[in-house]
Amino acid sequence: MKLAIANPAEFAKAFASLTDRQYEVLQKVLAGEKDASIAAELHITKDTVRKHIENICKAFGLNDPEEPGSSHRAELISIIAKYRPDLFKEKHQNIKNSTSVLLSSYRGNDPDMMLMTKLDAALKKNGYQVFLATGSLRMARNGLQQIYTALNSCDCLLLLLSPLSASSEMVTEEVRLAKTRYTSTDDRKPIIVPIYINCPFSLLNHDLRGYLQGIPHYEWRSPDDTNIIIQTVLKLLALGEESEQGNFTNYRSPIFNYQFPTQHAATPNYPPQPVAEPELPRGQVELASAFYVERTGIDERCYEAIVKPGSLIRIKAARQMGKTSLMARILHRASQQGYRTVPLSFQLADSKIFTDLDLFLRWFCANVALQLDLPDRLTEYWNSIFGSKVACKSYFERYLLTHDTSPLALGLDEVDVIFRYPELAADFFALLRAWHEEAKNREIWKKLRLVVVHSTEVYVPMDINQSPFNVGLPIELPEFNAQQVRELAFRHGLPWSVFEVEQLMAMVGGHPYLVRLALYHIARKEIAIEQLLETAPTDAGLYSDHLRRHLWHLEQYPDLAAALKKVVDADVPVQLESLQGFKLHSMGLVYLQGNQVTPRCNLYRYYFRVRLS
Repeated sequence: MKLAIANPAEFAKAFASLTDRQYEVLQKVLAGEKDASIAAELHITKDTVRKHIENICKAFGLNDPEEPGSSHRAELISIIAKYRPDLFKEKHQNIKNSTSVLLSSYRGNDPDMMLMTKLDAALKKNGYQVFLATGSLRMARNGLQQIYTALNSCDCLLLLLSPLSASSEMVTEEVRLAKTRYTSTDDRKPIIVPIYINCPFSLLNHDLRGYLQGIPHYEWRSPDDTNIIIQTVLKLLALGEESEQGNFTNYRSPIFNYQFPTQHAATPNYPPQPVAEPELPRGQVELASAFYVERTGIDERCYEAIVKPGSLIRIKAARQMGKTSLMARILHRASQQGYRTVPLSFQLADSKIFTDLDLFLRWFCANVALQLDLPDRLTEYWNSIFGSKVACKSYFERYLLTHDTSPLALGLDEVDVIFRYPELAADFFALLRAWHEEAKNREIWKKLRLVVVHSTEVYVPMDINQSPFNVGLPIELPEFNAQQVRELAFRHGLPWSVFEVEQLMAMVGGHPYLVRLALYHIARKEIAIEQLLETAPTDAGLYSDHLRRHLWHLEQYPDLAAALKKVVDADVPVQLESLQGFKLHSMGLVYLQGNQVTPRCNLYRYYFRVRLS
């Protein structure tokens, strides 16, 4: 086959047309990495890697119509070798000769900036490679891609957590990616080192609490702690280089702190007030918060259902719609009835847990026992001779359910995580359905009450008679209506008329998180509603952090980005492939009715119409 590129000018034009992601894939191909390795490093599928390579080949004219299914990688490498041989040398230049650190800070304010600057200088002075993930970089063109690439190669994520960063969705996404890589690779990197800057753990948003739960952290309270922090970090990195897997978590310093916070807030000894000090939304709404709004007819139905023997409640809604907050209240109501309660989020499980059914079910049983303050009895009660599902059922029957006479209310949050593993999902959900059916005939299983929380439609192929998603009480959380938004404004001390409510809802709809974020900042007189609406769908607006997190996620999945672009560009409902619609709906970006898809609100329509163009 004749090479498609005939001269340097044609090569330069083709090379310049590559996207950042295509260039990143190309670098890894030139370094000799396999598709599976590239997919794992970039957190995409092998099919997506192959699609990127196919598009790269097309950019260089390597799309022979007579051989549409053939690979042109050899020809591609020949072209690169001819015109850009220096790219092959990059794989040697990129080999790290020292530990690399990603230093993450959300905003350039003191004391964050002061501490970041001194840490940066001290780390570089001691020979460490430092990548700074700052607020300005997150807002820059291709900045998110640079941070994503650094997260995939760094040895340590040094996380400066101020009260502002504690509620940042972008910081949360960085920690999620770091934790995913740490738990899914053999090198156990990057090690995450959180440093709390006058920021108690309670200020962290719900997801960030989950990701950092159990991870040792260090606290900065005043400038007197700066030198201690720097010396501690240097000591940690030195110990990490000496150990085989970079494990330096056994080191202690005067500012060391280690705690295992509960996933759901305990109820304070005072009730919520009708009007309260504005409360920054951070995921789950605390049990005693004045800013939790009950959905008429929904909360009460759940409270009635949880006390019924063998009950199963299924809560479905898009991200940030209040699912976890409702689950927490259902479990709290159950505890008031004397029930034992266990909230369990599958978001907290290491990815390797989902690779084997027996390992997953053991993890599941051990976690339930742990939260019930029961000793681990897997060795005594787990018998795999009849299979993992029977062993799990037996463990509940013979130990967890019989240990106490009171019923057990089990809340399963973020079960969408399991959907990514269809074979395991089919077995686990069939097990839940079997337990629910057992409650119709056996007293022991009437003691179990299940609350299952998920974001997406269930796209795991299952026998209708084995699925737990067509039995029990189905709850789908709607957005707030105008009356509820106005009530929430009153609770923030804002005497809004219908006009102000309609103005806000014209931009963000009744999305609980977006509404609360606006009301918080307006109530604190940090922004007027007119300015908020004018700048909302831009990177300079109140929702920039929220929108950039979505953009970051979409950049990792080009097929989803293309699907959303199709939706926001249209003025009528658009039909998408089922899986694409499900995923965009679970992200909270679209409404889904069958295969017909529309943007969830004008905020997303206006922002992504520009950013995805």
